[in-house]
Amino acid sequence: MVTIPTIISLLLAYLLGSIPTAVWVGKMFYDTDVREYGSGNAGATNTFRVLGKKAGIPVLIIDALKGFAAVKLVVFFAQEPITDAAFVNYQLALGIAAVIGHIFPVFAGFRGGKGIATLLGLMLAVHHQGALIALGIFIVVFAITRFVSLGSMTAALSFPFIIVLIYQTTVPSLIVFSMFVAILVLITHQKNIERLFRREENRANISLKNLIKQAAEDD
Repeated sequence: MVTIPTIISLLLAYLLGSIPTAVWVGKMFYDTDVREYGSGNAGATNTFRVLGKKAGIPVLIIDALKGFAAVKLVVFFAQEPITDAAFVNYQLALGIAAVIGHIFPVFAGFRGGKGIATLLGLMLAVHHQGALIALGIFIVVFAITRFVSLGSMTAALSFPFIIVLIYQTTVPSLIVFSMFVAILVLITHQKNIERLFRREENRANISLKNLIKQAAEDD
């Protein structure tokens, strides 16, 4: 049964996801709407591409935190007694609401990003071990190819195998979610897939070494 607290928590999760970090950072500090340039997406990757590392790094972190924080709303709204499976189901529902908010943000005319960073935050909150392995796969693929899109898709496609084969989870919703991650990323990267096949996809003009160096300098 869907209760009023559940509805409120899902709405809050959606609103958290709807915070258009890339749009607000671009407009407030650079007088630029990143959606009008590059890939046209209001996400961290396009922010790196259009505005550079100083804008891209905080956008990436905040977008990931949106998904993480949305999942953690479960602590305030879950009602006892609740089974482990039901708890995971609630977490996933909140995280997915945040991802939907990022893709279709009410605060930015429903024109958002692809939800990858927010999805990563969700994954870290729900199953951090699997998420960290997937993140490691992304880093390796990105370091070799310099294609953010290819790294994202490879990591997403690996996530179901990590959850099922390595951690052997028995929670049905978590298994379905891991497959949802792979499908969602593929759907949101259709244009990237086409460009990769045509060999027209742009390689990122950033490197992991430079990102780490920049983050250290900013600290």
